[in-house]
Amino acid sequence: MRIVLLVIGIILVVASIWVLAGNGSYSSTETVVSVGSHALKATEDKAIPLWVGISGLVVGGVLILVGLIRGKR
Repeated sequence: MRIVLLVIGIILVVASIWVLAGNGSYSSTETVVSVGSHALKATEDKAIPLWVGISGLVVGGVLILVGLIRGKR
């Protein structure tokens, strides 16, 4: 259990740093105009919100701390 907490915590911290550095994004596709069977769609890249990176960093840090504390018992 200790190793699992540490690994998940480290993965979350690394992913959160990636998002906080501004490298995380996702694509969103919307239908702009639809006439009959034809549709005009627009795809836009959006940045992952900053709060996602911050919360991932906090949760990852807590998991790492819990994993380290359980290892000392």
